[in-house]
Amino acid sequence: MNFIRILKEGEGTTVEFNESMGENGFKTVSAFSNTQGGTLFCGVSNTRDIVGFNSSEEPVHTITNKIINKMGINPSISCFDWDGKKILRIDVEKSPNPISYNGKYYKKVGSTTTVILGDELRDFFLKGSNWDGLVNDYSLEEIDEESLRKFTQRAVKKGRLVADDTDDISEILLKLNLLVDGKLTNAAIILFGRDPQKYFTNALVRVLRFKDEVSVSDRRVTGNLFQQVEEAGEAIKNSINVKFEIKGKLTRDEVWDYPLKAIREALINSIVHRDYFKYGIQTQIKIFDDKIWFFNPGELFGGMTIQKLKQLHPSSTRNPLIAEMFFKAGLVEVHGSGIHQIMKSLKNAGLPEPEFKEEFAGFSVYMMKNVYDKEYLKVLGLNRSQIQAVSFMQEHGSLTMSDFMRISSGINERTLRRYLADLVDKKLIIAIGEKKGRRYKLSGY
Repeated sequence: MNFIRILKEGEGTTVEFNESMGENGFKTVSAFSNTQGGTLFCGVSNTRDIVGFNSSEEPVHTITNKIINKMGINPSISCFDWDGKKILRIDVEKSPNPISYNGKYYKKVGSTTTVILGDELRDFFLKGSNWDGLVNDYSLEEIDEESLRKFTQRAVKKGRLVADDTDDISEILLKLNLLVDGKLTNAAIILFGRDPQKYFTNALVRVLRFKDEVSVSDRRVTGNLFQQVEEAGEAIKNSINVKFEIKGKLTRDEVWDYPLKAIREALINSIVHRDYFKYGIQTQIKIFDDKIWFFNPGELFGGMTIQKLKQLHPSSTRNPLIAEMFFKAGLVEVHGSGIHQIMKSLKNAGLPEPEFKEEFAGFSVYMMKNVYDKEYLKVLGLNRSQIQAVSFMQEHGSLTMSDFMRISSGINERTLRRYLADLVDKKLIIAIGEKKGRRYKLSGY
């Protein structure tokens, strides 16, 4: 390194001096990644005076972690002495993926770091290929051969891949379009990598179980995407209830709070269709007593709307390679059918229709529990008469006070009105009409 020459030439597109590593320094790292790469020297003023930098282990470790966690990149960070003072050097390579800092994308224009906005930002994304098709200098050693072989066997058995057990892993990856011009794609790493989070720190699934307002269990599921589907699915099952219904003398059926098929489809959708350019947030599943919320970063893609989503629609995905691998493995039977399968499964289970939303720069699926299940109503503290009232509304659609007095004989009208008012307060039922002719209906149906 000819640091004398660098000082003499001064700042430019690939060189910047900072006295400290504040917010501007991290913006510069983003800008270097999105332009031509470059080197940031901390401990040097913009007038090229050597002021020195605290290069002890703790501040350097903090800077390194912040870059990795907020941007998902691993620059080369080192320290050297100059004129008796320490200088921190951060070498950043041009990234094949757009790199943001705190939700904004930066670039270098000469010696200036500037934010990318508007149409330029749109073009910045569009000029590249899909995230999963981008390549990088990943080593073949990053591929977990066992995961790839297991996938290959499933895909061959499904009749969706022609391959042989003797095929080299590079041959298989080439057949799958996951190896391009000798370089592995992002899809190859995130689908079959030994440690995908080494490169994509937030490409994981969080399963959170809310037991009450302050008690939350948080399971972070890592590994490749196929592992995430299996492990996150088990984590969800461990957080919901199951009961057994006897069918005949020798068989019994498992009845879960939500049909497992609907859970699996929503989970797979949240993983396959997430926007992996968004490094700062994970796929999240939040489980409450009365609902499950599936969230993936990234709004609907390809002109899709919520209304179109509920109808028969063509497949449109921002991650075509990932989607195709899930299809070949048999985890997706028909492209574009996931939402329909979720709605159908919930309807067949007698549960409310799911709610779909575009929110928080992403896409959400809300599944509502059958809060009128008798066991759950007991957990809520409902008494026998209240449960009878709910059951009557489920069977007949509505209930009047005279109905309630008939099925709860021996209890005075004033007490029964108090029971109904409590159900209204709990938002389990709604009251319709004036007092004299008032009827009560379930609020969730």
